[in-house]
Amino acid sequence: MSTEFEPLYKAHLSEHLDAIGKLCRMSEEIAPLADAWLAALKAGKKILFFGNGGSAADAQHLAAELVVRYRVNRPALAGLALTTDTSILTAHSNDFGYDTVFARQIEALAQPGDVVLGISTSGTSKNVLLGLQAANKRGCVTIAFTGEKGADCAAEAKLSFKAPSGITARVQECHLLIGHLLCDVVEKAYAVA
Repeated sequence: MSTEFEPLYKAHLSEHLDAIGKLCRMSEEIAPLADAWLAALKAGKKILFFGNGGSAADAQHLAAELVVRYRVNRPALAGLALTTDTSILTAHSNDFGYDTVFARQIEALAQPGDVVLGISTSGTSKNVLLGLQAANKRGCVTIAFTGEKGADCAAEAKLSFKAPSGITARVQECHLLIGHLLCDVVEKAYAVA
């Protein structure tokens, strides 16, 4: 074993446990997110997800949990990741630039009452910010998943979850954990025996 492995191992676990410890005290901030997801789905609306890089992967992951299943069999739920259509992503980026790649899809796909969840670990991703702004104009319920500083994206969204860390990897771990929690909440409301 490398002499560098053990200190790195302990450092990663320590950072993770620190973030999770803080997360344990945030239920009052997270509960409204579950309420928003449930209200939208019960009203026949959908949840649209987007983000860059690892956050794009999280967007796809959470949409899949809704459409397919999280833990139990139940009817499919309307989740859509705006990060998966390479033709749209590349055509828009080539023709108009990358800053509005999510805003354009929101313009095409979002309806009033839909939940639109933008994920940005820094909270400053311009394309996520513009996507949230476009969703607000369309009468959507906007949610931002960010790091602890939140920045512009959290200020633009009606609701936000600011992961309690400034370390990108730990922020992403918190985003996925809370995303799974929200999937579990809505799944329990739709589960079949």
